[in-house]
This record gives sequence, structure tokens and C-alpha cells, in this order.
Amino acid sequence: MSPHHSHARSTLPVAGEDHARLTIDLSALADNWRAMARRSGAARTAAVLKADGYGIGLEHAGRTFHHVGARDFFVATPAEGATLRAILPDVRIYVLSGMWAGSERLFFEFDLVPVIVSEEQLVVFMAAVSEGRDHPCVLHVDTGMNRLGLRVEDALALAGDAARPASFAPIMLLSHLACADEPAHPLNRQQLQRFRSVVTAFDDIDASLANSAGIFLGEDYHFTLTRPGIALYGGSAVNGVDNPMKPVVTAEARILQVREAKAGESVSYGATPLARDSRIAIAAIGYADGYMRTLGAGVPLRAAGIPAASGVLHGRTVPLIGRVTMDLTHFDVTDLPPGSVRAGDFIELFGRAMPIQDVARAAGTVDYELLTSLGNRYERRYETVKK
Repeated sequence: MSPHHSHARSTLPVAGEDHARLTIDLSALADNWRAMARRSGAARTAAVLKADGYGIGLEHAGRTFHHVGARDFFVATPAEGATLRAILPDVRIYVLSGMWAGSERLFFEFDLVPVIVSEEQLVVFMAAVSEGRDHPCVLHVDTGMNRLGLRVEDALALAGDAARPASFAPIMLLSHLACADEPAHPLNRQQLQRFRSVVTAFDDIDASLANSAGIFLGEDYHFTLTRPGIALYGGSAVNGVDNPMKPVVTAEARILQVREAKAGESVSYGATPLARDSRIAIAAIGYADGYMRTLGAGVPLRAAGIPAASGVLHGRTVPLIGRVTMDLTHFDVTDLPPGSVRAGDFIELFGRAMPIQDVARAAGTVDYELLTSLGNRYERRYETVKK
């Protein structure tokens, strides 16, 4: 399996001059979809491709999922849907933000399925199809998240409305779980019961409730279509358990300099003091690349006792020291053999050797934010799917 190179974003690094790189394992991505499809049992398994495929590249992610059997895809916006349609002409693409006035043309031109999230959007959709267009839609029902969707009572009233236009015949009902990452949370069962009540009111219709974490809740939550997201990309979907998914993204940064500093001296902005004579490796990575400032010193997380992030260099874990800056981050390599770390070496920030959920925890955030915050200065290397 040999990597091939693809640069899909603007302001790209020049080949051979990369200061930071992402290695994206498309075989792991494919295996993660297969694993979630197995866990989904009899339900069809979609793939969520929001935010440029969770930061790894919509085109590569979409083609990989399609290659292993996905035929249903979820995106956030019609523009994302239009991009995906050019890549995958034979799939069903659902747009989670729905249809609003002025966006109708994109839905018809690129055969996108709007997920209707409000009464206002329902009016827009009905006006758009009033000229005899036969176009599918999905109805989003809010079962307890208070984000998008019709309230349960309004969805039930719509289902029982004898005056409902015959042209409004959604192909699927959808809702979203608020606390599926906490399996014991009582809201999970409450949302399940509310969703079932709406599904029962609509005759013979597909239904989708389970995101990545919802799939792990079991068969009751699967209905006819599951829609995994973060788990496909190697992220941790359920709190407090080992992550069973394969890591997909490995982020690395080049060491620009290795320097010596004495105990009592300080490092980076804010002058974090050094408790010992130290060797410091300065890596070409910073918050402009999505390597967040909250990973380093001088933030409330450190005062609360949550340690700073670490990287992996030559097979050894090395701690981040000082504050993360826009372009540069310091790592303490004192405990590595003298001379073993040199300018030009690459340190792993997260990936195969450093779990992304551990780095997210050090930043006080979640895997999703790390992946979708990746900047455009990385050289992206895609390892192809194994035959």
C-alpha cells in the first residue's frame, strides 16, 4: 500500500517544503464504515460527509465509502451536496440544513434531498414542488435536543392532517440523539419513545435516529437507516470506553530547531518556567493549523489539573511545554537520547501512536473539533484502499 499525494485546498504547501503533514489511511476509513455497517444489523448504513468529510477531504471520503457499499450520504449544506454529486452521480444525498428560499435550484439541479427542519421550510418546499415537481424530502423531528426539527406534537398533527397535500410525502423521518455518547443517560430512551410515536403515525416510511454513538446503543435505535459520522473517521463516539475504531488521520509536524535551556529559564509566550535543564524541540505547528492554544500552558485547563498534550517522537512520548503559538509549539525532548532528535524530524501530534481522543481531552474539546479545524498548511497524503 503506497501513499499517493493530493492537494485539495487553497494555499497549498510546495512539494518537499511541507512543515506539517496529514497521512489519511483510506483503508482504515473503509474498515470503519464496514464495522459500523455490521453493528447496524438490518439497517442500511449511510455516511456523513459534513465539513469536507470531517476535515479529511470530501472527495476522498465519499469515493472510499461508495467503494465499500455506502449509497446514502449526509451533508450539511446544498453546496456540499452539489460538490458530492459531481463525484458520485448514483447515490442519494441528504442535506441536513434543509431548503430555504433561494436554495431551491440547487436541490433540483443536483438531485439533493432536503431534510425539512421547520414549518417555514415546509412552506418553502411545498411552494417549490407546487408546479408538479416530484421531489423527495425528509422530515426532521426534534425529540429532545431543541436544535432543528418540528416538535413531536406538530409532526403528529401533520401526519394526521387530512388536508395535507398529497405532494407532501416524505421518504424518511429523522431525529438526532443529544446524549448517545452517554449510554445510561435517560434522555436516550425518552427520545427513542418520542421518535417511535412519530414513526408509527406515518405509514411505511424509512426512519433514521442513530448517529455513531446511537449505533452503539443497540438495535432498538437503528430503525431502517443509521448515519455514522465521527466513528468513520477514527474518533471516539462513546464516553468512558475504549475506542474500537481504527485511526484514520495522523498529523505530524516538522522539528525546526532543537535547543538547550537551563533550569530557571522560561519558554514561549507568558514565560513558562523550566524546572530542569532541558532540551526543547520546536515544531512547525500552531493554532493557525488547528493545533489549539488550549493544548499548552497558561490556560484554565492546566490550572484544573488536566495535563497538556504530548506528541510522539522516535517512538517516545514527549510532553508539550509552554504555550502553543500561531505557528510554533515546544516539546520537551530531554528524556530522549542526546543527538537523537534533529531538525527536520517529524513529531506525531495525533494518530496511530497518539490517540486523537487523548489530544482532544488535553484541549478541553472533542475529536470532531480537532478534525474539522485542520488548517490548509498541511501536506495531505492519502494511503489508498487495499484491494
